[in-house]
Amino acid sequence: MKKILSCSMLALAIGVTGCTSTNTTSGGAVGVERKQYMFSMLSEQEVNNMYAEAYAETLKEAQAQGALVSKNDKQMKRLQTVANRLVAQVGTFRPDAKNWKWEVNLVKSDEINANCGPGGKIIFYTGIIDTLQLTDDEIAAIMGHEIAHALREHGRESMSKAYGVGAASEVAGMFGVKTDSINLAQTGVNYLMTLPNSRTNENEADLIGLELSARAGYNPEAAITLWQKMNKLGGSGPEFMSTHPSNDNRIASLQATMPKVMPLYEAAKKAK
Repeated sequence: MKKILSCSMLALAIGVTGCTSTNTTSGGAVGVERKQYMFSMLSEQEVNNMYAEAYAETLKEAQAQGALVSKNDKQMKRLQTVANRLVAQVGTFRPDAKNWKWEVNLVKSDEINANCGPGGKIIFYTGIIDTLQLTDDEIAAIMGHEIAHALREHGRESMSKAYGVGAASEVAGMFGVKTDSINLAQTGVNYLMTLPNSRTNENEADLIGLELSARAGYNPEAAITLWQKMNKLGGSGPEFMSTHPSNDNRIASLQATMPKVMPLYEAAKKAK
């Protein structure tokens, strides 16, 4: 009974705060078609602005520590080249993303980490490039995967879920309902925000990332060698692995998707 009641409160909260159903990207050759639910009170632009501020602060701190790598650095130029080629393909999934204020930066750090936040703000750490001895194709695999998270607005989607549970607690209080079960759900959402992306989100990022890499002329099979390297790291790669769980099922899924993207890669190579 408590479970039914808490779900009813959440449904009422959604009605009060405003929830819209959308699919942030086109399906592409890999066919990502899942409907997503976003709260209208949390706009794409608001999330992009919030992340842009955090991104700028991260770069400012890195620069103050002498860790922000120069745009003229060889590794930085590699990243910029990969980014340019991948960003040129984002219109396949969402045309408006071509107009985002894309940016890529490299921070000197042992962290095995990389990210592309809302609005197209990309950051890599030298640790992930050096430790894994990444090829350009493998850099494209990582960057394509991260760009996919941004295109699909997985961050805003997770935040919308958190807002929804919070609203449910408020509505339940208004009706005099005990919120113990709802608070447990809210705690679960809070953990979700700091633990790995859901399997659904990760799978979507894998698929879209593969297609972006292939269309940009990078060998999508590098995604498999990349995750094989990640698996070998084990506990030595906590930053990236904590938000990007790697396992045999993931590699099997990547292998199963190759027939859909390899023709795109071959066509991109011929077009060069």
